[in-house]
Amino acid sequence: MCARSSQELWTILLGRSALRETAQIEAELDRNGARLLQGLSYYKPPSSSAADKLKANKDVAQPLKDFGLRISKLLGLDEQQSVQILQCYLQDDYRGTRNTLKTVLQDERQSQALLLKIADYYYEERVCLLRCVLLLLTYFQDERHPYRAEYATCVSKLEKDLVNNYQQQFEALFNAEAPTWETHGNLMTERQVSRWFTQCLREQALLLEVLFLYYAYFEMPPSDLLTFTRLFKEQGFGQRQTNRHLVDKSMDALVDRIGYFSCLILVEGMDIDFLHKCALEDRTEQHQLSNTPDINKEMDQMLLTFGDISHHGPVLLAWVLLRHTLQPVEAGPVVRRLGQTTLQLGVFQYLTDMLKALGNTDNNCTASTARMCIYGLLSFVVTSFEEDTLGSQQHLINAACEVLAAPSLAELFWESPNVGLEMILDSAVGVFPHKTGPLLQLLTALLSDKSTAKRVYTFLDKMSFYTEVYKNKPNDVLSREDETLWRRLAPKLLYPLGAGQTNLRMPQGCYGQVCVGEQGYLVRWDYSYSSWTLFTCEIEMLLHVVSTADVLAHCERVKPILDLVHKIISTDWTVSDCLLPLTSRIYMLLQRLTSVINPPVDVIASCVNCLIVLATRQPAKVWSSLQHTGFLPFASVPLTTMGMKAGNYGNLLVLFEQPRGEYAVTVAFLRLVTTLVKGQVGSTQSKGLIPCVLLVLKEMLPSYHKWRYNTHGVREKIGCLILELVHAILNLSPEGESEGSTPSLQSLCIYSLANTEAGQAVVNIMGVGVDTINVVLAAQPSSSGSCEGPGQVLIQTVKLAFSVTNNVIRLKPQSDTVSPLEQALTQHGGHGNNLIAVLAKYIYHKHDPALPRLAVQLLKRLASVAPMSVYACLGSDAAAIRDAFLTRLQSKTVDLRIKVTILEFLTVAVETQPGLIELFLNLETKDGSEGAKEFSLGEWSCLAVVLELLDCELQGQYWCPPLLQRAALAFLHALWQDRRDSALSVLRTKEKFWDNLTTPLFGTLPPPSETTEPCVLESCAFVMKIIGLEIYYVVSGQLEGSLKSALQRLSSQRRYEFWSQYVRELVCAACEGEDGGMRSLSESQMLISAWRTLLILSTSHSEVMQLKEDSVRLKLFMDVLEGTKAAVSLSLSVQAFETNVQALQVYQISCLCPAVVLLIVLVSAPALLPPLSLMLENVLQADQQLMERTKAKLFSALISALHIQGLNGGEITQLPQLLLCVCETVQDEAVALIDSTRHITQKSDAQEDSMETDTPRSVQKDQRDSVCVLALHLSKELCRADEDGEQWLQVMRKLPVLPSVLSALELSLRSKQNLYFTEAALHLLLTLARTPQGAAAVAGAGVIQSICLPLLSVYEGPANGATQAFSRKPLDAPCWPGVYRLCLSLMESLLKTLRYNFINEALDFVGVHQERILQCLSAVRTVQSLACLDEADHTVGFLLQLSSFCKEWQFHLPQLLRDVQVNLCYLCQTCTYLLHSKKMLHHYLQAKNGEALPQGSHPQRVLQPTSKEQPLSGEREEAESKALQAVQCSLLKILSKTLATLQHFTPDCCQILLDQSMDLAEYRTLFVLSFTTPAFDSDVAPSFGTLLATINVALSMLGEIEKKKEPRFFILSSVWSFCMTDSVSCSSLFRSLLMFSMENCFYVLISQAMRCLKDPAVLPRDKQRVKQELSSELSTLLTTLFRFFRRGSPSSPASGLLPSPQTKPTTTGAKVTQEGQEPFIQLVQAFVRHVQR
Repeated sequence: MCARSSQELWTILLGRSALRETAQIEAELDRNGARLLQGLSYYKPPSSSAADKLKANKDVAQPLKDFGLRISKLLGLDEQQSVQILQCYLQDDYRGTRNTLKTVLQDERQSQALLLKIADYYYEERVCLLRCVLLLLTYFQDERHPYRAEYATCVSKLEKDLVNNYQQQFEALFNAEAPTWETHGNLMTERQVSRWFTQCLREQALLLEVLFLYYAYFEMPPSDLLTFTRLFKEQGFGQRQTNRHLVDKSMDALVDRIGYFSCLILVEGMDIDFLHKCALEDRTEQHQLSNTPDINKEMDQMLLTFGDISHHGPVLLAWVLLRHTLQPVEAGPVVRRLGQTTLQLGVFQYLTDMLKALGNTDNNCTASTARMCIYGLLSFVVTSFEEDTLGSQQHLINAACEVLAAPSLAELFWESPNVGLEMILDSAVGVFPHKTGPLLQLLTALLSDKSTAKRVYTFLDKMSFYTEVYKNKPNDVLSREDETLWRRLAPKLLYPLGAGQTNLRMPQGCYGQVCVGEQGYLVRWDYSYSSWTLFTCEIEMLLHVVSTADVLAHCERVKPILDLVHKIISTDWTVSDCLLPLTSRIYMLLQRLTSVINPPVDVIASCVNCLIVLATRQPAKVWSSLQHTGFLPFASVPLTTMGMKAGNYGNLLVLFEQPRGEYAVTVAFLRLVTTLVKGQVGSTQSKGLIPCVLLVLKEMLPSYHKWRYNTHGVREKIGCLILELVHAILNLSPEGESEGSTPSLQSLCIYSLANTEAGQAVVNIMGVGVDTINVVLAAQPSSSGSCEGPGQVLIQTVKLAFSVTNNVIRLKPQSDTVSPLEQALTQHGGHGNNLIAVLAKYIYHKHDPALPRLAVQLLKRLASVAPMSVYACLGSDAAAIRDAFLTRLQSKTVDLRIKVTILEFLTVAVETQPGLIELFLNLETKDGSEGAKEFSLGEWSCLAVVLELLDCELQGQYWCPPLLQRAALAFLHALWQDRRDSALSVLRTKEKFWDNLTTPLFGTLPPPSETTEPCVLESCAFVMKIIGLEIYYVVSGQLEGSLKSALQRLSSQRRYEFWSQYVRELVCAACEGEDGGMRSLSESQMLISAWRTLLILSTSHSEVMQLKEDSVRLKLFMDVLEGTKAAVSLSLSVQAFETNVQALQVYQISCLCPAVVLLIVLVSAPALLPPLSLMLENVLQADQQLMERTKAKLFSALISALHIQGLNGGEITQLPQLLLCVCETVQDEAVALIDSTRHITQKSDAQEDSMETDTPRSVQKDQRDSVCVLALHLSKELCRADEDGEQWLQVMRKLPVLPSVLSALELSLRSKQNLYFTEAALHLLLTLARTPQGAAAVAGAGVIQSICLPLLSVYEGPANGATQAFSRKPLDAPCWPGVYRLCLSLMESLLKTLRYNFINEALDFVGVHQERILQCLSAVRTVQSLACLDEADHTVGFLLQLSSFCKEWQFHLPQLLRDVQVNLCYLCQTCTYLLHSKKMLHHYLQAKNGEALPQGSHPQRVLQPTSKEQPLSGEREEAESKALQAVQCSLLKILSKTLATLQHFTPDCCQILLDQSMDLAEYRTLFVLSFTTPAFDSDVAPSFGTLLATINVALSMLGEIEKKKEPRFFILSSVWSFCMTDSVSCSSLFRSLLMFSMENCFYVLISQAMRCLKDPAVLPRDKQRVKQELSSELSTLLTTLFRFFRRGSPSSPASGLLPSPQTKPTTTGAKVTQEGQEPFIQLVQAFVRHVQR
C-alpha cells in the first residue's frame, strides 16, 4: 500500500501543496494510478492472511497492531490497511502527543472515541480517492489547466477498466447490508450505522458522478445503456435502497443526487447531441442505436413501465426524441404514450430543479457538463416538437435559463441561429411587450461576455413587432371582415405620460395581425421601436403609479428590466452610456419605492444591485445621487451618534426584512457600501458613509446571527459581507482618509471593534473552531470538496475575521488601558476553551491553506503585542499543538506559506514568549563533565527542522525554497539576538552548522540591476548578523573551529571584496531608480545594515575576521565612500524615488563611521575631505526630516577625517565651503533648540499648578550624537584647522552664528537643559578664544551676558544647593559641574588672549561667582574626588590669569581679593599636607569619598569560564594605587598654579631686594611668622613653615622619581592635561612640574620674607628670628638641591607653560657643571647672603 493518504494526494493534485511542478504531479499519478483505477475496491475486507502478515511485521509496535485489529473489526477493513489508516491519521489528524497516545490506547473510553474519529477519517479517505478521479476527468481536456497533459495521460490508462470497476462498486454499495453490533462490535450503534449509511449514499453519488463525467467524454455502447437502464430501474433511481429504512430527512439531498446522476448517465448514453446533428444532416442511420432493434425493443418495454418517479422524466423525453427521430412510424404508439407520461412528470420543471441542485457553474465541471447535456436535449425537443405541445411556456423558459447559465452555451446559442432554443426566444418575442418577463428572463440568461452583451443590446434596440391585448375592439382601427388584420387610423402614444416625457408613438396606418383568444384580441403590430425606450417608459409609469394599487403589477414588469440592466452593465460597461436614461431613473425609483407603505423588496434589491455596478466605475457620481434618495443612513448636523438616522434602508430592515426572514436588500446594501468605500472618492464621501458604517457596526454585526432566516446560508453570507466591508475600510490608504475633527472611517472602525460589541462578534466568529468548519464541510452534498456552499462562505468569513482583528491590533492607537477586544482575545479560559487555543488549533485545518496561515499570523501579532503567555493559554494542548506545528514544518507537501508563517511566529516568540519558545526548542539537559549543564535536541525540537532547512545538500529541493530558508535564518537570528544560550550552545557544536549557515555568503548573486529574489538578500543579511553577534558575544579564543575556518574562507576567497562591491552596486542601482533596486528596498536596507555591522566589528575584531590586509581594507573603504557619494548626490528632483532612496542613504551613510575608523590604520589615507564635503552639501539641500540621522553620521565621519588629516598633516582646501555649510547647520539647529527648549519650559511651568502627580516626560532632543551637538564639534575641529582664524571671521561676517549659539547657550543654562549642546558650544567657544580675532569675536558677541548670570542656575539647585557641584561623578561623564568648569576655562582663555580688553568682564564673572570660587578653594580639604579637584584646578587657573591684574582687582573688588589670597594660602597648605602624607590621603579616599576606583580605572575583564579563581585582591590594590596617584597628580597641578598665582600677590623679588623706596602697603602679608610644619587643621594659619614644607615635599618627590626611573605616576598620564605632545616624556614633565612648584615656592618665600624684613610694623626680634630660621633652612635646602643637580635634573618648564620670574630655561636633562648656574638657585643664594649679612 502506498503510504500517502488519499487526502494528501487530493491536496497535491489540486495544486495546494508544495509539490507544484508538472514532473512531480506526473510522478504522483504514476505512483497512485492503480489505486485510482481500483477506486473503492482498493480498500479490502478483513482476511486471515492480512492479519498474519500484520502479526509478522516487526516494524509496527504491538499496541498499534492491537488497535489496528479493533479498527479492522469496526470498519470491516483489511488488517494491514487498518494499521496504515491509523498511521496516516496519527500523522495528519491526531490532536495529541505520542505520550498521550499510549494513555489513550490503554483507556477504554478514550480509545473508543479515537476509534470513531478514525472511522470518520477513513470515510473521508474513501471520498477523497473518488474526488481525485473526478478531478482528473474534470480537467484532462481543459487546455487552460497547468496539469492537463499529466491528467490526460493518467485518464488514458484508466479508460479501459474504470467503468466496470466503478459500476461494480456502485452495485456493491447499493446492495451492501448495514453493519450491526454483532458483526462490527459494540461501537456500531444506531448513530454509527446512520453515519455509515450517509457515507454509503455519498459514495454512490460520487461513483455515479465519475461515470457521468466519463461518459460525457467517451461514448456509451448500447449494451451498457441497457445495463444501466435495467440497474437504475431496479434501484428506483436511488430510491429503492437496500437499507432504505435508514434514510432520514438529512439524507434526502444525497438520494436525490443519486437520482440526478442516474438520469444524466442514461440521457448522456443516448447521445442526443449526435442524434440532433444526424437529423439535421439527414444521416440518422449513423447513430449507434439506429441498428439495434433488440436493444431498442427491450428499452421500450422497460421505459413503458416508467412514470412513477420524477427522475424518469428526462430519460423518457430523450428516448421519445430518439425513437421519434430514428423510427417515426414504427415507434409512433410508444412515442405518444411515453410523451404523455413525460409531460405528466413535469419534465421541464424537474430539469430546472436538478440543475439548480447541482450548483452554479463557476468551478463546478459536473454542473457545466450536465447543462451541456440538457442543452442538447432541450434544443432537439424544441426543434422536433411544436412548442404548444410541450406544456407551460414558463417552465420551458425556466429550464432554458438554467441551462444557459453555463458560459459557453450562451455564445453557442447566438452562433447557431434558427436552431433549438432560438425558437423559444422567437415565441417570447411574439408576446412582447404584452408579457415582458419571458423575453427578458431569456435574454438575461444569454448574457455571458462582452460579445453576447452587445448582441442582446442590439436585439432589444431593434424590435419590429409590438404585441398588445384588447378585451374589446378599439375605435381607432380599421379591420378586415375576418378580424385577422387591423390598421391604425390615427397615431397613438403607447404610454399615458405627460407632454415632453419619453414615450413611444405608434404611427397612423400601422398594420397588426390579430389572434382572438380567451383574453380577447391579441394584436401583433408591425411597428419598429427600441425596447430600451420602452423600458424607460415602463420605469416612468411605475414612478407615476407608485402610490396606487397598480404598483405591484408594474413592479412585476420592471423587475426583469432592472435585472437585465444589472447583468448587461456588469458584463459590458461600455453599454452603460446608452442606458443612461434607465440608470439615471433608478435613484428616483429607489426613493419612491422605499417610502411606500408596503415596499416591493425584490425590486428595491434589483435597484441597489444596479447601483453597485455603477459605483464600481463612478463612485462619486453614484454617491452624490444617492444622498438625495434618503435610502442610506444619514446624520443630522453636526455629526453625532444621537443624530444618526437609519434612513429608508434601516426602516426596511427592521419593519420588513427581519420579520420575513428575507434579506435581499441587506445583501445589496452591504455590497453597495463596500463598493463606495473601495471607490475612495475623498473625505466628503468618507464622512457621509460614517452613518452607514455605524449602522453596520452597531446594529448589524453584533446581532445578525440572531435574526430570523428563511433560506439556509444567508446568515453566513451576511456575516461575510459585513466583514468584507470592515476589511475594506481597514485597508484604506491614509490618503483616502479624512482629516479634521470628524473621526475617519478607519478610526471609527478600529474604535468600534476594539471597544464595542462589534469586536466581540468578530471574536465569536474566530471562535467557530476547526471542528465546526469540518462538520459544515462534511455536511455538504457537493462532490468537489466544497468549492462552493456554506462551508466555503464560513471559511471566508473566519479568514476575514482573522485579517480584520490583525489590522485592528496593528492600527489601534497605543493606550495604557486594555481594550475589551484585547481582553476577549487574551483572557484565559478553562480547558483550552480560550481563543488563543482555538486559533492555534486551526493548524489542523486542511481544506484551505490560507485559514491556518492567517490564524498563525494573528497568533504572531498577539504574541508580540498582547501582555499574556501563549503557552499558558494553550494549557494541556500545548505539546500537541507544538507537535502539529512541527509536523507541518517537516512535511514535504504542506503549503510553503504555512511553513514560513509558522517560522515567523516562532521568531516573534523568541523575544516575547519565553515559555512557548522553550516548549518548541525542546532541549534536554544532562550534567556535563565539569558540573555544568549540557544541552541536546529533544525529539520534538524545532531546531532539528530548522537545521534540516539549512542543510546545504538539501538546498534547491522543492520543499526547501529560498523563502523558507530566509524564515529559518530569521529564527536563528532571533535566538542569537535574544542570547538563548541553551539553544546557541547546541547549535554551535552541531556538525557542519557553521558551514551550512555561511553557505549563502559564498553564493554568486546576479548584479543588483538584474532581478534577484529579495529573500536571498535577507538570508545573506541574517547570516552576516548572526556571524557578527557570535564574534561579539564569544571571546575570540573560544570561537568554534568551523566558524574560524568559514571566516578564513571568506577572506581567502575574496568574499569581503565581493560583498563590499555588491552593497555599493546595490545602492547605486537604487539611486539610479532601477526597478530591481526599488522592488526590494527593505531587503536592500537590511543587507546594508548587516554589512555595516560587520564593518564595525572589523575595526575591533580584525584578527578574528581575518581582515588584516591593508589593500582589502582600502577597497572596503572606497566602496563605502563611492556608495555613499552616489546616495547623497542623487538628484532630489526625482520625486518618485526620493523617499525610498533617502531611506537607503541613512543606512549607507551609517557605514561611513566604521569605514573611517578602518581607514585610520591604513598606510596612505586617500583624500577624504573632498567627497565628504560634497556629500554634506547634497545632504543639507535634502529633506531635513529624512536627513537627520544622515547628517549626524556625516558630521561624525568629517570629524574623524579631520583627525586623520591632522595626524598626517596637510592643508584643507575645502575649509571655506565646509565652514559655511556647517555654520549654517549650527545656526539653524541653535534656533530650533531655542524654540523647543522654550516650549518644554512653558509646558513644565504650566504643569506646576496642575493636580497631576504623574507628569509626562518631556521629549529630550539633546543627545550626544544629535545633529546640533555633532555640528558644534565639527565646527570646533574646523576652527582648529583654521590656524590664523581668517576663514572663521569671513563666515561670522556672513552668518550670525555666534549670537544664535550664545542665545541658545544662555537659555540652556537658565533652564538647565541641553547638557550636550552646552558642553559642545563651550568647547567651540574655547577653541575660538585661542586666536586674538576669535577671542575678540566671542567677547564682542556678548559671551559674558550669555554665561555669567545664567551660570548661577547650573550649581544653585533648588534642593541640594551648592553641594551639588562636588558630586563624586566620574571625571569624563557629561555633567553640569563640568559645564561650570568649561566656563572657567573659557574665561581664563579669553582673559589670557585679550588681556586688558576683557578685564572688566572677567572681574564681573569673578564677582558674580565669588561664593562658588571661595567654596571650591576650601572644599579641596574635605572632598578629594577627581571632579572636585578638577574644578579647583580650573578655578586656580582662572585666578592665575586674573592675578596679573591685581591693581584693577584691588580697585573693583578689594574684599574678594583679600578672601581669595587667604584661601589660596590655605589651599597651598592643604595640598602640601595631602601630598606629604600618602597614607592620610589614601584613608580619606577610602573612608570619606568611597571612590577608590574612578571610572576608567576598572580593569576590563572578559567574562569567561576559568578553571581556577583569579586573585581579585591584587587587582583591587593596584586599582586603588592608581586612583591615589591620579589624585596626587591633580593636587600637584593645583599647588603649582596656586604658587604661581600667589607670586603675583607678593612683591617682585628683584624690586624688593634692590629698591629701598618701595611702597610695602601695596602688598599684604600672606604668611604668618611661624616656621613649624603645619598640621592638617583649618585653624592653623598658613606660615613660612608651610612654604618650607612645600619645598621639602617637592624635593622628596623628586628624589623618589630618581630612585624609580619609571614611577607608577606615569601609568595615569592620560589624566594630565599637560601632556600635549609626544616628544616630551611623561616623567620629564612630572619632574618639570615639581621643579616649577619648588621654584615658585622659593620666589614667594623670599618675597614674603623681604616684605617682612622691610616692614616697620614687624618687631626687630621677629625680624632677627626670620633671618636665623631662613638662613638655616635655606642652606640645608640648597645643599640638598646641589646634590640633586649634580645627578642631573630638568629645569623648570615655566617659560613654556606658566608665567615665571626666570628669564631663560635650561636644557632638559642637562648636567649642572657649575653650582650657580640655575637662576633661581642663584637667587636663593643671593637671598641667603643678604640675610646672613
